[in-house]
Amino acid sequence: MKFNKLLATTAAAATALPLSALAHVGADGGGHHYFLDSLTHAFAHPFTGADHLAAMLAVGAWSALTMPGLRTAWRAPAAFVALLVAGAVAGFAGLWVPGVEPMIAASVLVLGLLVLVQQKMPWGAAAALAGMFAFFHGAAHGFELAGDSGLAALGALAGIAMGSATLHIAGMVLGHAVMQRHRWIAKLGGTATVALGAFMLTRLA
Repeated sequence: MKFNKLLATTAAAATALPLSALAHVGADGGGHHYFLDSLTHAFAHPFTGADHLAAMLAVGAWSALTMPGLRTAWRAPAAFVALLVAGAVAGFAGLWVPGVEPMIAASVLVLGLLVLVQQKMPWGAAAALAGMFAFFHGAAHGFELAGDSGLAALGALAGIAMGSATLHIAGMVLGHAVMQRHRWIAKLGGTATVALGAFMLTRLA
């Protein structure tokens, strides 16, 4: 019981983090030359932009709300983390990925809609959808954190994966412990996420 309360507190704290920053490819420029420096900076990175934060929390919440149990609920978040790392590798390598910003904005809107209507789908389709969006989020992270090499680059990749997984877990806890019991919170959170995605798309128009 105490562990569940701790998880719920962690999830609530994640939602209270700053929601003002949006992703800007290439805005950071790297410069983190040691493994631990890169790891800690990259771990915090998904928490610092409203777009990444909202999308990752939404994946976790949607999985918890629509999957029958933990055996399947973790698969979409795991696919997100895996393809996020793949996208980050592409960003680190300097590979140009077209449409990063529009796809990130679209992911926030679509994932918000999925939470809002609590749309169920086969776990394979859910994992594929989450993974597709994750690749673009990862590419943005990779561009922003590029500049390191060797152990520093490995630290950055590990940090991104760990930070993203933490947000997914927070979203799953919120979905299971709060939103399943109070459906209006799921609708409110989904609506807010949709609004953020729509706002992001209008800025890109």
